[in-house]
Amino acid sequence: MAVVCPTITSETMEGYNKQLQEVANFADRIHIDLADGVFTPNKLTEIKDVWWPAGLTADIHLMYQAVEPFVKQLGALKPNMVIVHAESSGRFNDIANLLNHYEIKVGVALLADTSVDKILPAMDIIDHVLIFSGDLGHFGGTAQLDLLNKVRVIRKQKPGIEVGWDGGINSANASKLCLGGIDVLNVGGAIHNSENPRAAYDKLKAIAEKY
Repeated sequence: MAVVCPTITSETMEGYNKQLQEVANFADRIHIDLADGVFTPNKLTEIKDVWWPAGLTADIHLMYQAVEPFVKQLGALKPNMVIVHAESSGRFNDIANLLNHYEIKVGVALLADTSVDKILPAMDIIDHVLIFSGDLGHFGGTAQLDLLNKVRVIRKQKPGIEVGWDGGINSANASKLCLGGIDVLNVGGAIHNSENPRAAYDKLKAIAEKY
């Protein structure tokens, strides 16, 4: 069964808190975007300001160029998972070991142009692969469904790994993504920009639960 994770993506604490409040009463798992303004064109919420309500499972998507200097701060937050980019700098094995030290799952995101080959040597220490089809640092983007080809390569290497998707998800394409092997649908604009965020979430969840 696929899971729908509302995404929290904001440049201000006012926006961050508003988005959390919108989804806290109905979501079980959320996806928090953090961006440094170097890897991305804009900065999002600072790590020191990150929080989420008790009882919610939180994944952190770290869109940072340099990751290692921030792992201790992330460890203190105790998220379910931290997703770093394959395109970021630093020694991935060291980053993964540090996250494991804090008992945090290790996720890796792949930009649209990045081949799965880049992460194959490290698949044994990766818990989750995020296929990114979005707009770095913002809601939106287009669900480039041809990127589902990456799922087959990932599953061939590690059949049981969790695979997520970020970018352009809506009720019109959610079924195709689930059929293509996506386990986690990270959804931002389709929920937060709707007139009724809960209804939008429930509609996507009903689709995801069929797979």
